[in-house]
Amino acid sequence: MSHTEDHRHAYNAAFGELGLPWYWDAKTFATLQSHGRDAVRFYLQAEQSHLLRAYEADFLVNAIEAAKARCHAGITAGAQAYASHPGERSRMAA
Repeated sequence: MSHTEDHRHAYNAAFGELGLPWYWDAKTFATLQSHGRDAVRFYLQAEQSHLLRAYEADFLVNAIEAAKARCHAGITAGAQAYASHPGERSRMAA
């Protein structure tokens, strides 16, 4: 999985962890990346603005980014563990 895909999957996992019924496909994620660090804030304002009536944007962005960081750490740790055990790959492929 590519570095970009790792991050996209981490966001999607974070959404699930937070109970948000969102899914960013590759096209959506690529579009949002043009907003850099403000991608989540832009998405909230453009696609989920109703949430901004109940929650402050900073609260939501921070919660999502924190969950994404946890999920990304799990994804990369899992990939590293998988890559460091070639025997496991052979048995899993069989």
